[in-house]
Amino acid sequence: MLGNNPTRSMHILLADDGSPHSQAAIQLLCDLPLPPEAHITAVSVFTPLQVSDHEVLRKSLDATKACLYDKGMHIDTEFMLGYPAEKIVEIAEDLRPDLIILGAKGLRATFGILLGGVAQQVVEYARFPVLIVRAPHRSLNQILFATDGSQYSQRASEYLLTFPFPKSASLHILHVLPPVPLPIPLSQTWPPAPEFAPPLPMYETEEIKKMVETQNEQGIALVEQTTNLLIKSGLATSFKLCRGDAATEIIEYIKNKGIDLVVIGSRGLGSVRGWLLGSVSRKIIHYSGCSVLVVKE
Repeated sequence: MLGNNPTRSMHILLADDGSPHSQAAIQLLCDLPLPPEAHITAVSVFTPLQVSDHEVLRKSLDATKACLYDKGMHIDTEFMLGYPAEKIVEIAEDLRPDLIILGAKGLRATFGILLGGVAQQVVEYARFPVLIVRAPHRSLNQILFATDGSQYSQRASEYLLTFPFPKSASLHILHVLPPVPLPIPLSQTWPPAPEFAPPLPMYETEEIKKMVETQNEQGIALVEQTTNLLIKSGLATSFKLCRGDAATEIIEYIKNKGIDLVVIGSRGLGSVRGWLLGSVSRKIIHYSGCSVLVVKE
């Protein structure tokens, strides 16, 4: 199933390095009900320091091609020397894929880290949607879309309508409101000695109450609007509104609900190369513990 357009063509760029996370990415790809005209370009890149891994990487890429070919997929492969993140981004610029898929960590990733350097650079610099897959891959039964109401989240919700999720998947929609503000002084200066400090005026609790009510109304309107849009995907859809630190609440929801994949929106590569993801997006990618789909504007 591919949103409202099951006959739509889809071009996928798959990065393969033979690691367990890369194998999980291939398994996930095989679970997607891709359209008949879908085309996959599988790429394996080895650095000058990986000469000893040359044959291992080549055999892994050949095995990937055979596996996907047996699944009836149209697939090309590229095996090249270079720096993986740089080459993947370059190839993506040429191919303009609908999706880039790669494992969260490579063969030589440091023990204990949740995101490898290649995945981190690709998700930062690629201008196209990036799906980072973590091993082990089990299923795509529980999908979470975390929306903040921005234009990037709007783009991500539109992209979800074209994504070939399994029919059995359930889609959760989550929006996190900011924490309720505490009454604070209207003006704050370095306080004098306590015996000379006059009481400072405080924000009225009624003002805070109205602010919270307005935020609640806007949050409910947002999740209802998003839900009404994504119901068109044909997936079972539910939503939740909560308050707190956005990254913390999203990661906690992922753990409690057994989420297999979280979807977030993000801006694409701008004119200045740098750390382009927001802090919330970066925390989710690093610490969620599940696979992450980042949709670029």
